[in-house]
Amino acid sequence: MAGGGTAPPRRPLSLAEVEPGSENERLGVARNSMLRNPLILKAELGKPQRNCYTLPGFDFSYGLYIHGTDGGVPAAIGHWNTVKQRTALVQMPQDYITMNCGAVKAGYTTAHEFNLYYKAMDIRCKDVNYFRLKRCPSKAPADMAFGITTRPSTPLFDLLQHKYKELWMEQQRARTAAERVEKKKKDHVSETRTTLLRKQPLAAKEESFWHLPRLEKVGPHLSTFPDRDAHKKAFSASH
Repeated sequence: MAGGGTAPPRRPLSLAEVEPGSENERLGVARNSMLRNPLILKAELGKPQRNCYTLPGFDFSYGLYIHGTDGGVPAAIGHWNTVKQRTALVQMPQDYITMNCGAVKAGYTTAHEFNLYYKAMDIRCKDVNYFRLKRCPSKAPADMAFGITTRPSTPLFDLLQHKYKELWMEQQRARTAAERVEKKKKDHVSETRTTLLRKQPLAAKEESFWHLPRLEKVGPHLSTFPDRDAHKKAFSASH
């Protein structure tokens, strides 16, 4: 580009533009279709990639041009263009009673013959009362404005204070706390005798030897101590 202008578009190559020794030189039978296949076309050194599509000439304008039929801005300023209500063509339904009578008089008896008679003799009802799909006039008032209501203004004060973020954080905290309480309820195990004994073990019972009831009050018949003092000293030493 030079002087701020735009470069011309890279149009597809043609056989006349291919020079000997270039990247896309073809030997043997050369066809224009060889330069239209992006899988065969080779990139040129120092030049942008070409497109392989057949494009229109330089005088072709891309896009869609719509001719204005409403008069443009002058017509809009000058008068209010209203849409005139179109009168709908009311088509009466077929008069099957009259057509059935005519078909019977003509000697038709089968359903196929009746259908052919309906197509040949298309008789419509003449009374408006037979027409069930009558189009009713619009019940909307004349000064009614169609469209959507204007949305409320954006609460900039709440946005600047990050109010919505704080509300969301409070909701998440409450949700997390509720999940923890629910998890504790699920993980709670009822107490058993084993767990209670681990927390509060029973007091150890003193071991006592079993004796015959009839020998509880019988005193010893043999004493190996010389006197009572030696007996007390021996028991005190053992304890």
